[in-house]
Amino acid sequence: MDGSGARHDGCGDARGVASQQAPVGGFRISKEAGSWSQSSTHPYLETATYLTCRFFSARKHGLVEAAVRNNLSDRTAFICLPGGIGTLDELFEILTLIQLDRIGSSFPVPFLFLNYDDFYTNLLRFMATCKEHGTVREGEFEKLCYVSTSNLDALEYLADFYGIAEHDRLFRHRLQDF
Repeated sequence: MDGSGARHDGCGDARGVASQQAPVGGFRISKEAGSWSQSSTHPYLETATYLTCRFFSARKHGLVEAAVRNNLSDRTAFICLPGGIGTLDELFEILTLIQLDRIGSSFPVPFLFLNYDDFYTNLLRFMATCKEHGTVREGEFEKLCYVSTSNLDALEYLADFYGIAEHDRLFRHRLQDF
């Protein structure tokens, strides 16, 4: 999902993924009606690897398709970085698809909030308020996603989720936390 580039460096350097011959790319949205100005790109992804979408629905479809796990060996995740209205639109649609079992994945796909500097704390409080009012069941939100406040915690969660042995967790020596 989209978000500010402030914390990208330590959590999933795209150059490392690309060096493993894994496909890497991004989705941009064309802004403003009648204009083709585009959202910014990440410095680690080549501009040619981006698909520019005119509508958020196409971008969300692409994000979901990219995360589908057809094989047990596929390791994908939805990682929600701090972002704006478009990010909120994407995260709630994807959480809803996960909740309704409509992702289309043969295997579970983890969803993480990276709550850097308490960015999502008020949203998490809102979800707690939803539980108090009975619009979200107890434990429902927690079942859908994991909330992390650091790169290390997020990567450890993913390593646990995918059963990566301790000796294979090579990210620890390369990780930068801010």
